[in-house]
Amino acid sequence: MKADDTILLLTISCPDEIGIVADVSAFLAEHQCNIVESGQFEDRMNNMFFMRVAFVSEGGADEALLQDAFAPIAEKHAMQWQLAPQNKPMRTLIMVSKFGHCLNDLVFRSNTAALPSIDLRMVVSNHTMFERFVEAADIPFHHIPVTPDTKVEAEQRLVDLIEGNGIELIILARYMQVLSDEFCTRYSGRIINIHHSLLPSFKGAKPYHRAYERGVKMIGATAHYVTADLDEGPIIDQGVTKVSHTMLPDQLVAKGREIETAVLSNAVEMHLERRVFLNGNRTVVFP
Repeated sequence: MKADDTILLLTISCPDEIGIVADVSAFLAEHQCNIVESGQFEDRMNNMFFMRVAFVSEGGADEALLQDAFAPIAEKHAMQWQLAPQNKPMRTLIMVSKFGHCLNDLVFRSNTAALPSIDLRMVVSNHTMFERFVEAADIPFHHIPVTPDTKVEAEQRLVDLIEGNGIELIILARYMQVLSDEFCTRYSGRIINIHHSLLPSFKGAKPYHRAYERGVKMIGATAHYVTADLDEGPIIDQGVTKVSHTMLPDQLVAKGREIETAVLSNAVEMHLERRVFLNGNRTVVFP
């Protein structure tokens, strides 16, 4: 493998059975592909198999040829699969309301190539407070206000932006509006949300203040895929930290925002690298 070789990525999920690894390995060897990274997982409880293989084609076969050649193997094993360049940029939209810590981090990472596979196309908000910040980063900003009377129309505007720009990933960076069941189903596996890990306790406003009143000793954050079940989608990543009785509510809030920022960026990075596989209500995440 040379430094400038294009690394291709094959991701697979399918019912578990004998011969999957053998067929994949034989296919790659037959087409003179050199494996540079590989991970696999057998979910015995649900009889499912997951595999992620990064490789270099050293025999001259291009992506299209390999896709056509692999299709019969995928059909044989009833695979859901994808074969694409490992660092192929993913067209991304960020949604935010009034808290900008996660937005700020993701914009910084995008502009400094800390997330090399992200193609940040736009930011959408139901408020205008981050418009100047986003536009200063040379990213299009779209204000879509939401009220009970305009919720349907607002969501349709959002869908038009997603479809019109070929958006592949939607990040809810503390977006505080509930999306419809239809929207969540339409973009299943493509919406990542972040929230504090005090749930199911302390729902609603000022969760850290109420956690302070109860004397919690640990706080955290959860990043998950969005489903129609509010804040209960398949978990991608979580983070926790111990807190002390000496910390005031505002200090808990600040610490919580630090964890939210780190957990969301980590979940986004794993999704961009195609390391996350949906497995019913759970996820398989390859390191």
